[in-house]
Amino acid sequence: MNEYDAREAAPDPADDAVRWAALVTAELDIPGDDLGRLSRSVLDMVRDVAHGVNRPSAPLTAFLVGLAAGRAAQANGAQIDVEVQTRLDQVMHLVQSWQTANEQ
Repeated sequence: MNEYDAREAAPDPADDAVRWAALVTAELDIPGDDLGRLSRSVLDMVRDVAHGVNRPSAPLTAFLVGLAAGRAAQANGAQIDVEVQTRLDQVMHLVQSWQTANEQ
């Protein structure tokens, strides 16, 4: 087996992430289409927080985005995916501000 064959045979972590997310959404009774619409934005936000602030802040921020979006959707009857995207945008602005403030 050469190096290329070994890489081809190695499991792709993204496949595990997709399978894990499908399992969690089913367990938590979350519609799968919500995951499909938002997963890239959430992963981008987590990456940017991990690299722009620090790694431990990334999962906590993802939780806080979900919590805030859920509360807002419940309070005003808005679509949860709209609320999540709004919160993701807010966090991205915070990350940019954080990076700017800490570059000096």
